Amino acid sequence: MATTDYPDPPAKNIGPKNPLIQAGEGAVDFVDERTGIVGVGKWFMFRNVPKGISWFQTLGFTAMAVFGMQAITGIILAMYYKPDPATAHASIDAITNEVTWGWLVRGMHKWGASVMIVVVFLHMGRVFIWGAYKYPRELTWVTGALLLFMTMMMGLTGYLLVWDQKAYWATVVAVNITAQAPILGPYLGQILRAGPEFGPNTLSRFYSIHMLLIPGGIATFIAIHLALVSKLGIAETPWSKRRLAIEADEEDAKRRAARERIVHGRTPVPAGQPAPDPVRTEVDA
Repeated sequence: MATTDYPDPPAKNIGPKNPLIQAGEGAVDFVDERTGIVGVGKWFMFRNVPKGISWFQTLGFTAMAVFGMQAITGIILAMYYKPDPATAHASIDAITNEVTWGWLVRGMHKWGASVMIVVVFLHMGRVFIWGAYKYPRELTWVTGALLLFMTMMMGLTGYLLVWDQKAYWATVVAVNITAQAPILGPYLGQILRAGPEFGPNTLSRFYSIHMLLIPGGIATFIAIHLALVSKLGIAETPWSKRRLAIEADEEDAKRRAARERIVHGRTPVPAGQPAPDPVRTEVDA
């Protein structure tokens, strides 16, 4: 009796695994069994994206990466900075000239602040031009606008920490302009100044806002922003064929609905508007 020999399936995972790999997989399984973090990670990382995307869609990630760099360099600078009017400028000078690689860390933090503001502006400009703020992504746009505001406030509060003449008087002008806003302006000015006038407490107030309040807010809204982007997806480009076809169908539907509302080819006078003069009344025979 003839028999047919089938090739054996390729062998997988033959032999003992590396102890480090076993330990890593065991740790991941332990955490995933109790938190479901692997499923959340797959939901966040692996999702469909529309055709036609380009490097413009990476501006948001670029801003987040720059924020991470700002957080790391800011923590290092905070280890040496002294938020006291008598020693603040001297501590900045010591960071720049005495601390090992201090000049590099301070330079990365200083120029990174400008880069982050520019990148966030470019990102929001791209979202506006692409029309990615429309339904159903309105909340994504709102959280992004709040992140832009907090980014600019981060730059304002950090500018004073150098505590030289230029930083001092530039901050005085900025806070005085804020204080002139109607209703809430005077209260905001007093909160920023830590009193009716600039004084020793102003520096510590700006330092606490710069180091604690705003970074916490930015991190929180980045998490919300990313969750919304993951849930709603990336908006298609304005020149996407699928998007253009959908918009054309919507316009056709609106025109058909408008024609159906016209009685015998005549457009009725909208409610609440005066009738044209003279009024022409038609009576059925």
